[in-house]
Amino acid sequence: MLRVRCFRGGSRGAEAAHYIGSRLGRVFTGWVQRSFQSTQAATASQNPCAADDNKATSPVPKDCPVCSYNEWDPLEEVIVGRAENACVPPFSVEVKANTYEKYWGFYQKFGGQSFPKDHLKKAIAEIEEMCNILKREGVIVKRPDPIDWSVKYKTPDFESTGMYAAMPRDILLVVGNEIIEAPMAWRARFFEYRAYRRIIKDYFNCGAKWTTAPKPTMADELYDQDYPIHSVEDRHKLAAQGKFVTTEFEPCFDAADFIRAGRDIFVQRSQVTNYMGIEWMRRHLAPDYRVHIVSFKDPNPMHIDATFNIIGPGLVLSNPDRPCHQIELFKKAGWTVIHPPVPLIPDDHPLWMSSKWLSMNVLMLDEKRVMVDANETSIQKMFENLGISTIKVNIRHANSLGGGFHCWTCDIRRRGTLQSYFD
Repeated sequence: MLRVRCFRGGSRGAEAAHYIGSRLGRVFTGWVQRSFQSTQAATASQNPCAADDNKATSPVPKDCPVCSYNEWDPLEEVIVGRAENACVPPFSVEVKANTYEKYWGFYQKFGGQSFPKDHLKKAIAEIEEMCNILKREGVIVKRPDPIDWSVKYKTPDFESTGMYAAMPRDILLVVGNEIIEAPMAWRARFFEYRAYRRIIKDYFNCGAKWTTAPKPTMADELYDQDYPIHSVEDRHKLAAQGKFVTTEFEPCFDAADFIRAGRDIFVQRSQVTNYMGIEWMRRHLAPDYRVHIVSFKDPNPMHIDATFNIIGPGLVLSNPDRPCHQIELFKKAGWTVIHPPVPLIPDDHPLWMSSKWLSMNVLMLDEKRVMVDANETSIQKMFENLGISTIKVNIRHANSLGGGFHCWTCDIRRRGTLQSYFD
């Protein structure tokens, strides 16, 4: 997705439960509170990731092409998104709540139309070169199908045009040998899964598990139609109160709000991922995986990987502008927390769906190799000081569409096994 991912942030279960109660009644409120408390109990304890590791995990079939447990094992196969035919999403309430005010006029004018053609052409060329470099590094690259995203569609609950298939990380989450299709939360992304179906069917036919999360209706009730957001100050206040444009009407989540570290998977409540979506994932992945809610000082949370990016066993990049409220949990587990340097991207470069912190949105090829923006010399030096070799690629125009290297990819196979890094 979209990387207003660069806005992500805090969550408060109690306030969310109160909001739900006002909408859906006390009985449902009680259930939500119990569910959230069970999900957040691990986050609140000193050893939040403790669990019974004696439960057996089904082994991944020997010849299955899908197998990935974390963000850093040696990368063997990856899906890379496409910028072709990318369209500006219509300026609906959920888009407004996730974009910078200075770009609202852009959305109002071009919603449903192509992104600027010249800019798009440069982004396409950058991603092609990125694919070529991945192949030279020994990685198998798969691409989604090109689709005409300008076609208008209508359901019983809404109508919209599409957006793109640029960010597979937003819609696909690989856990072991299972591919999970996220339900998404933007109406413009309702049919985005169609671009990936050919690839996923091939993986399924080769032995992978394939799960599609419950598709939301995306009816008006899923969104706070009067979400009061006019400035960054408003965003900070709302985030601190645990208020988001998505309600608890039905489960929704983007895959990019989850980040993996073996048996432990971390997630944030955001503008596109609600507590019901998190609870669905928690139940679906239990008992072999443990889902933990983390939160950040973030004025507008959406997607975790430009705020909190796990880059190795015991090593995490934590955005200094959006500190993690639960960071002590990682420090107590012996993890090293790295604060990346200030991004170097110029102020006049358009970032329609993201912040400058895409500089930390990197792709680990293994523990000692990282794909990083060729323009971001400061973070290159940071990685080199950590003993990690940098593979430099320029995707500055591709950044404008809302993502960095982690966003533009979904790792399908990494050479490694399921481990617990918190026990």
